[in-house]
Amino acid sequence: MRLVIDIGNTLVKTAVFDREEIICLDKRENIDLPLIHRMQELYPRLCSAIIASVRQIPEKIMAGFKKAMPVLVLDAETSVPLKIRYENRSGLGADRIAAAVAGNHLFPDTNTLVIGTGTCITYDFTDAKGCYLGGAISPGMRMRYQALHNFTDKLPLLEAGKEPALTGNSTEASIQSGVIHGIRAEMDGMIEEYKRNYENLTIILSGGDLNHFDKKLKNNIFAVPNIVLTGLNIILQFNDQS
Repeated sequence: MRLVIDIGNTLVKTAVFDREEIICLDKRENIDLPLIHRMQELYPRLCSAIIASVRQIPEKIMAGFKKAMPVLVLDAETSVPLKIRYENRSGLGADRIAAAVAGNHLFPDTNTLVIGTGTCITYDFTDAKGCYLGGAISPGMRMRYQALHNFTDKLPLLEAGKEPALTGNSTEASIQSGVIHGIRAEMDGMIEEYKRNYENLTIILSGGDLNHFDKKLKNNIFAVPNIVLTGLNIILQFNDQS
């Protein structure tokens, strides 16, 4: 069994994997050392762990964690089962690497575009030869709501609700339409551009806002809710076997 921790901008996701299956999943705002200890007690067969973080992890937390079990911290030097063709690997987010690894593992020998719907919307492309080429980053759903509120004097701060009409008949409805339909149009447009450039393309959609978009896109996609955790588990297995 392996422990996988994904520390994102908004949430910390902690999962226990038995081989490739998630048997325990926890989500919270901050990393919690007592939670790690409780998981050790519940799953005594835990043998190693991996952490991917977009935040700075407090040294006290990290030291306590390393006492609990062997820990791999994913960074630019970590070996992964992909060829990374990225200009500045040190600037490549660990979540993007993990998502690309999982996409290539789930759909080998195909061109794969993984779209992540979190704080940012990320597009990560791996070709059929197992080479990660990069992708794109744009503002996520909540970031768009916040930007409309923060950079104007009168627009309210909203969050996603029920399915918005295409033509909003109020300021609030217009914001909802612009954010939700705008993201869908962006995703469909990006997918079409990739399809024009790469044959045999598989599209994977994942992330916390997945449910707002997975059934409304024009293109066929595979929904994989925990693709970053899956990728981290694959990377940990790869390094444990090295």
